[in-house]
Amino acid sequence: MLRDNLMNIQFGTDGWRALMDSEINLETVALAAQAFADYINKKYETPKVAIGFDGRKCSDSFAHLFSEILSGNKIEVHLSKEICPTPFVSYYVKSMKMSAGVMITASHNPPEYNGIKFKARYGGPFFTEQAHEVERLIGESTIIKNDKNIYSTDFSTEYLKQIYRVIDFDTLSTTKINVLVDSMAGAGQTIIQNILSHFDIDCTTIHFKATNDFDGRSPEPIEQNLKPLSDILKNDSSYSIGLATDGDADRLGVMLENGTWLSAQETILLLADYVVNVRGAYGKLVKTSSVTSKLEKFPGSNSRMVDDVQVGFKYICESMQQEKTAFGCEESGGYGYGFHMPERDGILSALLMIEMLAKSGCSKLSELVKRKREQFGEIFYDRIDWRYEGKDRLTKLPQIYDAAPSKILDYRVNEINEFRSSRGVINGLKFTLEGGDKWLLIRASETEPLIRIYSEADSNENVCRLLAAGKELIFRNGTL
Repeated sequence: MLRDNLMNIQFGTDGWRALMDSEINLETVALAAQAFADYINKKYETPKVAIGFDGRKCSDSFAHLFSEILSGNKIEVHLSKEICPTPFVSYYVKSMKMSAGVMITASHNPPEYNGIKFKARYGGPFFTEQAHEVERLIGESTIIKNDKNIYSTDFSTEYLKQIYRVIDFDTLSTTKINVLVDSMAGAGQTIIQNILSHFDIDCTTIHFKATNDFDGRSPEPIEQNLKPLSDILKNDSSYSIGLATDGDADRLGVMLENGTWLSAQETILLLADYVVNVRGAYGKLVKTSSVTSKLEKFPGSNSRMVDDVQVGFKYICESMQQEKTAFGCEESGGYGYGFHMPERDGILSALLMIEMLAKSGCSKLSELVKRKREQFGEIFYDRIDWRYEGKDRLTKLPQIYDAAPSKILDYRVNEINEFRSSRGVINGLKFTLEGGDKWLLIRASETEPLIRIYSEADSNENVCRLLAAGKELIFRNGTL
């Protein structure tokens, strides 16, 4: 039984996510906590660790158990008094110079999952080797626990100080913007509304109470999960913008005031343009390989380095740590800022979207988007999340790479970039194609039974054709 549990604990691109009860439970959390304690004690003489948790099933009990085990290993623990977003924990770690942070959450995964995220001193996710060091220590020591070194802590104070420093509330408070927020029954709760209410800015929040099942939805802020937000916006013309945060509030989804989804790709262009050309943020741009190529060409980016990294925010974080960065972004709605911390933050991103709208002089987000589409052009992009339960999910891409095509459809393959998992196995392939901004990306998820296929091209028709070609590549290397 112990051996099975050890094999179940494997850290992916952002910590460990696993199925409740069968994979993540009190026993496996205890094993992970003891390994983490051993790692921290090897690294620091007088370590201090912040621990937070979301509203998922058992998150609070896992957080308390994790805290007791760290305490038993003579580590000072600052445990959140209540459900909190991941950005609260991350910023507390950075601002208070903690040794590390732990967040009990499965982020945007469905309710049947839970997990653990590790945060380093800089506030962002552990690098790959740091996570591997913890993983190698699992099962090496006897579990020790007590409650002597645990301090109940409010993580919101430090975070809100930062928000009040970096957001231009003077401008916001002079506009007539009306905001609708969907917290998706996650850890975002009424935080955005509470912040805005201090400055008399109109804001309403739906699904604001954190629940175990996220009120029957998967807590990923993408179009198909945001019908409640869309329906209200379609039937109430008083709103200026719709915003949604995911299960642990580190990701953001955006809707126009008429209930139409604004893709993450367009959101990225808007935020990058605003951060670079209006706020004047200094430094490079970092994007994951699934983000639109238009980011490399919009006004203000031509004099900046644009770093294209593997999918997963920890790779953005690693790049942000290497050089001064203005903005880091991923296609799944995670955005980080050099003036804040190398970490996703759905709450700050939401407030920046509101600030952007206020400074644009537009009263509705659709007006600003129309203006920017005329400037940047249309984005033709789509993605397929293909559910795949086969045990060979993680071997398909190495097979494709070994027999890589020189052409896809009628397009010559100009470049193939392979991306590797934390275990050195190819889990992503990006084919850059001739004839402009055309590319195909195939990824095997490390945390869910999914193969994801992404494409950008010069028309919706060609995007669909490339996605179908991605499926054919997978079929050619074994049947699904």
